[in-house]
Amino acid sequence: MRVDVENLRAHRGGRPVVTDVSVSVPSGTVLGLLGPNGSGKSTLLRAVSGLAAPSAGRVRFDGTDITALSRRELARHVAVMAQEHSEEFEIPVLDLVLLGRIPHGRGYGRDSDHDVTLARQALARVGAAHLENRSFSALSGGERQRVLFARALTQDTPVLVLDEPTNHLDIAHQLELLDRVRATDRTVLVALHDLNLAARSCDAIGVLAEGRLISLGTPDEVLHTDLVRSVFGVESTAVAHPRSGRRHLLFDARSAPEPNDPTPANPPAPTEEEATTP
Repeated sequence: MRVDVENLRAHRGGRPVVTDVSVSVPSGTVLGLLGPNGSGKSTLLRAVSGLAAPSAGRVRFDGTDITALSRRELARHVAVMAQEHSEEFEIPVLDLVLLGRIPHGRGYGRDSDHDVTLARQALARVGAAHLENRSFSALSGGERQRVLFARALTQDTPVLVLDEPTNHLDIAHQLELLDRVRATDRTVLVALHDLNLAARSCDAIGVLAEGRLISLGTPDEVLHTDLVRSVFGVESTAVAHPRSGRRHLLFDARSAPEPNDPTPANPPAPTEEEATTP
């Protein structure tokens, strides 16, 4: 399912957080969103998923405006794995994962055998089948992330919106989860902090700074040392990965600010033609 974001603006706490972001994500594409803390990644994902209404602009799924969808229809289009979640869910893991089936059935507690099978398959896919009878509140941070991803998979939507899904995961499970994301063959918008992990796992990269989309393209097109310096304030060295040959960034030190300019300058915003994933 294609996702189109058109001139989207969003506010949080009365202040603008996302400004005039436009991007088209073709069906089956994994788009990684990168940017410093406070750059607008989570706010953009909330607007795309329907969790928060944008101040202006549009979000379309295969040409259908998000505002034309009922909450149930929207939940059949897009599943969300949010960055914030309650840590006190006194609910068995299997029941939590089954919440993903609500848009397809008659409601919580009325799960069919098919629903239960899908939930167990999702838990197995993320390596969490052994947790199904545990209480969600008793899990570690990494275990919770895997269970929440299983719930998103169980929702069985053509679009996945994932906000920092690798938080609390060790490197092995980070790689495993993102490999699972790619294997779903769904359209995915995922916010990440690790630039090299994003380069390895995403078809396209969008970089946000101060609420604006400033760069968009393939990982090799976007992730270069000038951008890392201007957006993240870090000096880096680009090398070819010895196995894949793809660009890999080595981070050296924080950049020194320009004289009389305490903040690094951002590159120019992309043109409308550039703001389309490959």
